[in-house]
Amino acid sequence: MVYKSLNHFIEKLDDEGELIRIKEYVNPTLDITEITDRISKSPDGGKALLFENSGTDFPVLINAMGSEKRIELSLGVNNLDDIGQEIEGLFKDMISPKANIVDKLKLLPKLSTISSWMPKTISGKGKCQEVIYKEPNLKSLPVLTCWPEDGGSFITLPMVITKDPRTGIRNVGMYRMQVFEKNLTGMHWHKHKVGARHFDEYKKMNKKMPVAVALGGDPAYTYSATAPVPDNVDEFLLAGFLRKQRVELVKCITQDIEVPSDADIIIEGYIDPEEDFIWEGPFGDHTGFYSLADWYPKFHVTCITHRKNAVYHTTI
Repeated sequence: MVYKSLNHFIEKLDDEGELIRIKEYVNPTLDITEITDRISKSPDGGKALLFENSGTDFPVLINAMGSEKRIELSLGVNNLDDIGQEIEGLFKDMISPKANIVDKLKLLPKLSTISSWMPKTISGKGKCQEVIYKEPNLKSLPVLTCWPEDGGSFITLPMVITKDPRTGIRNVGMYRMQVFEKNLTGMHWHKHKVGARHFDEYKKMNKKMPVAVALGGDPAYTYSATAPVPDNVDEFLLAGFLRKQRVELVKCITQDIEVPSDADIIIEGYIDPEEDFIWEGPFGDHTGFYSLADWYPKFHVTCITHRKNAVYHTTI
């Protein structure tokens, strides 16, 4: 299934009885996550929560994929095993020996189908650029402080988009981002992550690294950023496969990098490999313990864009 926006997915959750709307003001500092923590630990993952009054212009969606049913809804399937079986079947067809020219020709329709899922850059501005702030202020977003001993507020569900400067191959990863100033965050990628490898390449070339961060849009995008795809496979290709429709990308306003045209919020910026790292953390992690503070790169925000009626998608 193709979701045209995060609001489209919210409507689906509402129709399926999988959403609770909270109209009263709830503070993004500790309060939203305290409520979410209790709800998400209830039977079957509770319900998705939409905090409509976050004290900012943006409602907060959280626990949206916190149950197997809601993951199935987000990916448009009745059973998650169906996706795995389809991927396995595709790989078997692609790598199995072909006895003759007829067997090889039979593969052509599948190759055509796969090519139709490839992400494509379109001209002009996207829905994600309906509103543009060239003097960005991260404080305008309802970024959550999750736990009492956290080092600060963290963007927790970002699709961090980077490119290898030598090959141009894209990676979409998910790395937490602690907000330090209105236009500065940390970029918490471990040394073995692809984003960190791209960073090392920029450092060798003594060049600033363009980075874009997407929030929201079709939940297939968010899922794909977390998926363990093979190295050098574009996560937006996986998203295209999941939704059976290619991801359309647009150029950023201030950085030479592309983002999903129908995402909700885009944060553009760069990392300077020559800069000293920043002390980031601690952070209450999914393990049930605080991960310790450490040194990580600085991400400088140069622009924030968003679609009208954007929703801030996050997790705890």
